[in-house]
Amino acid sequence: MKRGFVTAALLIPVAAIALAAARTAPVALSPAPNAEAVGFDAQRLTRLDTYMSKTVTDGRVAGIMYMLARHGQVVDEKSYGVRSLATGVPMSRDTIFRFYSMSKPITGVAMMMLFEEGRWRLDEPITDFVPEFKSLKVMTGKNGDGSVALEPVKRPPTMRELMSHSAGFGYGLFDQDPVDKLYREKNVLGANGLADMIKRTAEIPLMYQPGTRWSYSSAVDIQGYIVERLSGQKFGEFLQQRIFKPLKMTDTAFFVPREKATRLAAVYAPNLVTGKIEEAKQLFGVPMPTYLEPPALESGGGGLVGTITDYARFAQMIANKGDLDGVRLLSPASVELMGTNVLSHDVLARGDGLAIIGLRFDEATGFGLDFQVMTDPRGAGHLEGKGTISWEGAAGTWFWVDPANDVIFVGMEQRMGDVAPDSPARAARTLVYQALLHPEK
Repeated sequence: MKRGFVTAALLIPVAAIALAAARTAPVALSPAPNAEAVGFDAQRLTRLDTYMSKTVTDGRVAGIMYMLARHGQVVDEKSYGVRSLATGVPMSRDTIFRFYSMSKPITGVAMMMLFEEGRWRLDEPITDFVPEFKSLKVMTGKNGDGSVALEPVKRPPTMRELMSHSAGFGYGLFDQDPVDKLYREKNVLGANGLADMIKRTAEIPLMYQPGTRWSYSSAVDIQGYIVERLSGQKFGEFLQQRIFKPLKMTDTAFFVPREKATRLAAVYAPNLVTGKIEEAKQLFGVPMPTYLEPPALESGGGGLVGTITDYARFAQMIANKGDLDGVRLLSPASVELMGTNVLSHDVLARGDGLAIIGLRFDEATGFGLDFQVMTDPRGAGHLEGKGTISWEGAAGTWFWVDPANDVIFVGMEQRMGDVAPDSPARAARTLVYQALLHPEK
């Protein structure tokens, strides 16, 4: 072989290695030079902008924001409308949103930080950490006299099941199951602190034998209690010290201090009579909390507030496999574990899910550790990459991290019940990926 060919043959793999290293190196959020530089078609991305702006002009939402990034570079970031119809203040980067269930992945990261310290293992029974649950029973129906029919738990739920909503706990957000009704009756989510929540939960039977089904539950609030028990800190203090401060999530907390109160977006709900939105006064049958005072219950399942920038930094840390700006929260292996489906084949075959948002778990869509996981996106009729992890919040916040394409997306509105098939959270994925024409870049 001639010397020139040898040199070229050596340079090609070196260049490929250098490019791969550049893409996998921890990156922070910075502006992309242009959409094309990171593989997107700018003209096609206008479809995303058009759709999002129309949600405001049509009166569907008061305001909406989103941020799209690839390889740690912000490709598209827009805000439309206002944070409050009463004040008319425009949506902006410093607007504070109620994350609701987008709190759950953050709690999951807290759990995994303790997992890495050897504090717990996936298949340990949760009763090792919550002994109050040692006497749990399973509801099987009702007796002839109307009393609850119970059977013993065959084995305690495991930590793996706790972090994948397959442990059997209820939630109290829906009225479709007698156990959920008991959660409402005992006001589990209105408990006076995490210890009181555990006490009330221990008095309610499980919905099914652990590991046999998937059902959305208070499992992540239970995880918050476990974080307290293992760390010796209040849950909010742990999050602030170990996650928010290192990631510079400066506005994320369980409440909004008075000096930031004007930045909190109002929450709206549709009026089914007028067809218009109006400010929401209740949440799941109870008065809407103000979020202006420290809560009695620091809810890891739905209590956090923060900005779109804060959550984008969290999502980018996940995309970077545990690191952001040189601060490492988790190892790459732990992030990979969180994004791996842990539901059994039998559970997936049942087709359980969250009907309110049209979510069904099967061989194409699974659930990891506090994340939904896309295991076969094309089989599910989606355009994102394999292994995409995501979740949503009740007031129209949503995000995903796509490790195959190194894409993150965070969207935020503040409207309860925006779960239609054409909602922004549903439409955004197609509108983003139809514009990703050069994924090799």
